[in-house]
Amino acid sequence: MARRRFEERNTRSLFTLAGGKSFALTLPIEVVRKWGWDNKQELILTVDEKKQRVIIESSKAKEVKK
Repeated sequence: MARRRFEERNTRSLFTLAGGKSFALTLPIEVVRKWGWDNKQELILTVDEKKQRVIIESSKAKEVKK
């Protein structure tokens, strides 16, 4: 697969998993490394219906904020 141009790196596509019962999205490896996320790390999803966005946060970050 060819590499994306720099301007297109944040453009991602949804794809299906498990016979179409789940959706997935890939994240740029630079972001995962920068934030120190690990494979199978627990993440918290917040859905903002009004602005039609999904916010992904590390569950570890929530523990630190307390």
